[in-house]
Amino acid sequence: MGPVPAFRQIDVFTAVPLRGNPLAVVHDADDWSDEQMAQFANWTNLSETTFLQQPTDPRADYRVRIFTIAGELPFAGHPTIGSAHAWREAGGIPKAEGRIVQECGVGLVDVSYAERLAFAAPPLLRSGPVELDHVATIGAALGLTPDQILAAAWIDNGPGWIGLEIDCAASVLALDPDPARMRGLKVGVLGRHADSGPVAVDVKGVDVKGVDVEGVEVEVRAFYSDGRDAGEDPVTGSLNAGMAQWLIGESRLPERYVARQGTALGRDGRVHVHTTDDRIWVGGDAVTVLTGSVAV
Repeated sequence: MGPVPAFRQIDVFTAVPLRGNPLAVVHDADDWSDEQMAQFANWTNLSETTFLQQPTDPRADYRVRIFTIAGELPFAGHPTIGSAHAWREAGGIPKAEGRIVQECGVGLVDVSYAERLAFAAPPLLRSGPVELDHVATIGAALGLTPDQILAAAWIDNGPGWIGLEIDCAASVLALDPDPARMRGLKVGVLGRHADSGPVAVDVKGVDVKGVDVEGVEVEVRAFYSDGRDAGEDPVTGSLNAGMAQWLIGESRLPERYVARQGTALGRDGRVHVHTTDDRIWVGGDAVTVLTGSVAV
């Protein structure tokens, strides 16, 4: 394989470099084999690496392949925002005014760029209640008491997420999962901030006092087991999309809110959620941190 002309590393769900969730993007990757993409994604050691290709569907602007260090995903949120940002920055011109159409494993995903980049939440592959014994297992792994868990549901749009709504944002920030018990689990946890704004809590040296609130604000954390270890994702678009479909759908959250994520990791991610014409849109800022080329 010859040199690939362009490579970008994007920080997603932030306008400030190093405060969001990084994504590696390889442009013009049509000649890359599945094995080469998997090897490169493993080498970057990021939660996801994407490879931009010519679309196979004439309605799409580009095709994206999304790889973790362990394998390929049919869809993921921060790779969708970051890939759209990289594609536009490299000179991509959408076929439709104000809308990018991304082709990926779940099909076509619309990406708006009117206010900020935002993708239309794709249909859930699995939804509905989680078995009570499984909820108890997850709660024990996270150190939650049963009365702290308000609701649980499958919110899988590709990565396999289970969602928990718990009593408040302070409880989300205080979570200290047991890594051994978290093996094999992929769980997102959401708690609502008080109406007066974010709770005054200092988590691992990160002061979250005095933050401006855009309407309702929630705190989100995402815990996963990826075949290498159990960890926490800084800011997660797919999880927030699934959470929104579930909790807005059940009127547990309003049709517009902001999710804070990454606070416990020293990040400052913001996921902006809104509903337009019965479609849920998940948006955020993105900024390029590194550019270059790949020669492997």
